[in-house]
Amino acid sequence: MIQIQSFVFNAFQENTYVVFDETNEALVIDPGCYEKDEQEELLEFIDSKSLKVVKLLNTHCHIDHVLGNHYIKEKYKVKLYIHQDDEETLKSVEVYAPAYGFAQYTAAQIDTFFDEGDTIEFGNSKFDIVFVPGHAPGHVAFINEEQNICLGGDVLFDGSIGRTDLPGGNFEQLIQSIHQKLFVLSNDMVV
Repeated sequence: MIQIQSFVFNAFQENTYVVFDETNEALVIDPGCYEKDEQEELLEFIDSKSLKVVKLLNTHCHIDHVLGNHYIKEKYKVKLYIHQDDEETLKSVEVYAPAYGFAQYTAAQIDTFFDEGDTIEFGNSKFDIVFVPGHAPGHVAFINEEQNICLGGDVLFDGSIGRTDLPGGNFEQLIQSIHQKLFVLSNDMVV
């Protein structure tokens, strides 16, 4: 059974997730941990549960979701998975991070691209990849229908939708993604 631990990191108050099952294999999704104390908080949780991090995933590659990519890759020797349409979004972070106060940001190399219809497996569990662009060009959601779980990144917010005024954002595309990919999910789905 999938378990999820969330953390709120960095000045943007971004949600980072550690997802694991009974095998103790784990995914780190959207690591926003930039400061040392944030990295230590994440590490302490992973250690306390004796988890084995096996993959690093980004729902999309805006700065707040990727600040900890390099740290996680190096600490756990795992591969970074993103959607190819967000490669430029990720590469641009290195250019503008200092302007947002993240002068020590270190870029992480992409290892693998995933696409809609692909499956991310860990332990006895899996997530299906659903392509939901609009907030970012290569935005995806991770869905496990057996447990009615959708990790949707910034497609939906509590009572709202993701913003579309950032580079690569597209309001019409986001609304289409929500209607065609998320509204069709079970009413029991927890996002």
